[in-house]
Amino acid sequence: MSSASVAGLVLGLAFLGTSWVAGHGVRGPVDQPATRQLVDIVDATALSQPAVRARTSSGTRGTTSPRPDRVVEPDRAWVRRTAHRTGIPVVAVRAYGRASLLAARSRPGCGLGWTTLAAIGQVESAHGTQGGARLLPDGRTSTPVLGPALDGEGGVAAIRSDAEGQRLHGDATWDHAVGPMQFLMSSWRVFGADADGDGVADPTDIDDAAWAAARHLCAGGVDLRSGRGWTQAVLGYNASGEYVRSVFDVATRYARAAARS
Repeated sequence: MSSASVAGLVLGLAFLGTSWVAGHGVRGPVDQPATRQLVDIVDATALSQPAVRARTSSGTRGTTSPRPDRVVEPDRAWVRRTAHRTGIPVVAVRAYGRASLLAARSRPGCGLGWTTLAAIGQVESAHGTQGGARLLPDGRTSTPVLGPALDGEGGVAAIRSDAEGQRLHGDATWDHAVGPMQFLMSSWRVFGADADGDGVADPTDIDDAAWAAARHLCAGGVDLRSGRGWTQAVLGYNASGEYVRSVFDVATRYARAAARS
């Protein structure tokens, strides 16, 4: 991002001040719809760059889940360099990079960059390391990454669990968001996808979860290269002005760090 663009963005947010986040401090579940425009970010161009692509390889296992025709791999040198510069785990950078490349191929009008996905991964679960978990080489976490019970208490929605959700989070009564990108089953059924070609669409696998998040953000034909489109997409993921600000700040920080020589 150019210094002028960054300045315009930050200045625009500062001008909105506390009124921008008033009444939106409580985080909602991933599939909570956005109800209105809260802020107009003036330029999201630098948050719209996909990863550097390397080779592609044919998938070897069949699946009934939505998946790319071929597994897309971001360039390994780009992954290592970006992980070093940003402090994001290598496995997570690979997942965000892959998802951005898949989005660029299948939804070229969306303009989704890897930094937006990385910022959401940081805000939602510290890239799958929340609660002492760590990312394994296959993209899954060493221990389950679960959100709080959505039991209607403390300002959260009351959402009943189902058999599929219980299998993932173990709660027979209340639903929980699961995995590195914190999906509810209601959202996962719509956007869940197999990104790494293992034949399973798994919300606890950061490769699949990042691609599902990309599909969520690109839903509805929004263009994330515009500030308004970027804001609308992130609000659709979590309808909170505070959340949008956090994601924007983190994404901008990652974009700056990755651009360092």
